[in-house]
Amino acid sequence: MTAVVQQVGTTVARVRTGWRTKAKPGQLLTHLSLLILVLIWTAPTAGLLISSFRSKDQLAVSGWWTALAVAVTQEGTRLPTADSSIAETGLFVIRGRLPGTDMGTKIRSYGLNARDLTAAAPGESLSMQDGGSITVEADGSFEWSADRPFTHTRGPRLFYVVERSPRFTIDNYIEVLTTSGLGRSFINSFAVTIPATFIPILVAAFAAYALAWMRFPFRNLIVVTVIGLLVVPLQMSLIPLLSLYNDIAHAFGAADGKTYLGVWLAHTAFGLPLAIYLLRNYMLGLPREIMEAARIDGASHFQIFTKIVLPLSFPALASFLIFQFLWVWNDLLVAMVFLGNQETKLVLTGKLASLLGTRGNNWEVLTAGAFVTIVVPLTVFFALQRYFVRGLLAGSVK
Repeated sequence: MTAVVQQVGTTVARVRTGWRTKAKPGQLLTHLSLLILVLIWTAPTAGLLISSFRSKDQLAVSGWWTALAVAVTQEGTRLPTADSSIAETGLFVIRGRLPGTDMGTKIRSYGLNARDLTAAAPGESLSMQDGGSITVEADGSFEWSADRPFTHTRGPRLFYVVERSPRFTIDNYIEVLTTSGLGRSFINSFAVTIPATFIPILVAAFAAYALAWMRFPFRNLIVVTVIGLLVVPLQMSLIPLLSLYNDIAHAFGAADGKTYLGVWLAHTAFGLPLAIYLLRNYMLGLPREIMEAARIDGASHFQIFTKIVLPLSFPALASFLIFQFLWVWNDLLVAMVFLGNQETKLVLTGKLASLLGTRGNNWEVLTAGAFVTIVVPLTVFFALQRYFVRGLLAGSVK
């Protein structure tokens, strides 16, 4: 008996060892590929997050990947004119602070020529060409003294090397959150996104059930048409769609065609093909026996749909809800076309675009605003992410 147990144990050990030996290279390659994909996908998001806590000056000096390192830059400025001088005990002195030397900075060296930035170290005096000497301290303060009055009307140039320690701030988020109209834009985004997400889900659920479980003429032709509509982008037909919508609105006496209804209809129309295709495939994978048992019990199509098919199709519904919600929430073009740039109808993406500035140089505000807008989509995704994969694989296996 002991010999048999030992033999079985040896066999099992060999099987496990062999399985590990064969599976290890494949698993290693798979895990490595997934790790690379995750890094590629999360690197921009990490950069956005780090940049949102940096000031405008820091963003201009170095990239986000060097945010934790000391940044060394070469800068230059003109010294003050003679009007800034004061007389002290037989000397004439000009004092001040070099620009860009706030908290967290340190002067490494300085000079009078851009080619000789190491002429003097902080605390050392450097002779000026017009007489006198200048001393620059490590904190950026300087003192230029001479034994005769200053007469220059244009200050000489001074070049210096400055070290900037890593420094983070929440001022960007404070600016974004305290900006007038941001709360209204949040409400406008919800007013656009929620109906534009649930209307196509409701319509597509009925259509998908009909195409999956009901018999009627031209059913296959409709399915092919729906699949063909998947390749039509909203942007390609945006202008004709807007023109048609305005004509209909004016025909019914509407003075202003820029309403929420236009955005809802646009996102619903172009979200339906994907929703119908996704839900139909999932519903086709449901057990036929359940439907037949319900029909034997006298259930109508509506009862089967509402009490059996719809609850069982929740993974597919959740998957499309995530896609549609993210698409509509992050949309700027459609909202700007159908709603315009009125302050009372401006969505969150439009508000952030206005915060960017007329010259597009307020990147610190844009990065903080981007993370403010990410909060809601992330909440929706993590709330429904356990259904996401199951919904995407709907109908892939028979």
